[in-house]
Amino acid sequence: MTSQATDYTAQKINERLEINGDLTKRAWQNATKSQRFVDMATGGPAFYDTRSACIWTDEHLYIGFWVEEPFVSGELKNRDDIIFQENDVEIFIDGGDCYYELELNALGTIYEMMFVWRDAYKRGGKFDLPEFDVIADGCYTFGGDFDRNPESFWDGTHPRGTRWAFRNWDMAGLEVGVQVQGKINDDSHIDDGWTAEIAIPWASMNALADGRSLPPKDGDEWKIFFGRFQKLMNAGQEVSPHPAWVLKPHGKYDTHQPEQFPTVTFAD
Repeated sequence: MTSQATDYTAQKINERLEINGDLTKRAWQNATKSQRFVDMATGGPAFYDTRSACIWTDEHLYIGFWVEEPFVSGELKNRDDIIFQENDVEIFIDGGDCYYELELNALGTIYEMMFVWRDAYKRGGKFDLPEFDVIADGCYTFGGDFDRNPESFWDGTHPRGTRWAFRNWDMAGLEVGVQVQGKINDDSHIDDGWTAEIAIPWASMNALADGRSLPPKDGDEWKIFFGRFQKLMNAGQEVSPHPAWVLKPHGKYDTHQPEQFPTVTFAD
């Protein structure tokens, strides 16, 4: 099945999935596949086909990606390498006063980050915890602005201001798997693409729950970003900015806009 809406309804399943990137499993074949991704800024058609799906159990949130790519590539192999510098798929999960970012390339390399809005980070508050220690964690401040305009150089352009970026934060129990339908890093061979499979335990999402039940209740809504970054060459030159294709467009090339993320409704 394929959905034609930018928001999404995630159906509950009753089986524990083995996470290996194989989306031919019955659960994924029965899931509602999203519409084809579009350009993040313009909403125009993307050059290659990308689709996603989301299913869940009482223990896990599962996300799958189908990625069309004629020459599958991937070079970065170390955890938390800056994966968006090459071809990847991405999810962001909004938690109200924080949000989580996960990136994955065709080698299965993971990049993770947790962002906490600075206006929500207070002594004695819900983020005043050892896992969110801005000193011990080597934390950065992040404004989300790449234009370097004088008026937004320090604070970025988001009306909420800056975030704390916890670079060393890891989602406990995270599982990922990828499978390449072709030959990775072999341009002599035309590939079909690759698939990615992600499992996140609900038990590890306390910081993101924002008062919601874990696992969700029937009808609960979360805002989750589904996207892809892709290097494209034109006349021997890399296209800039790096094309970004998403389920729901943001109006500009900025993934860090939780208010623009698609709404995922969890159906029991």
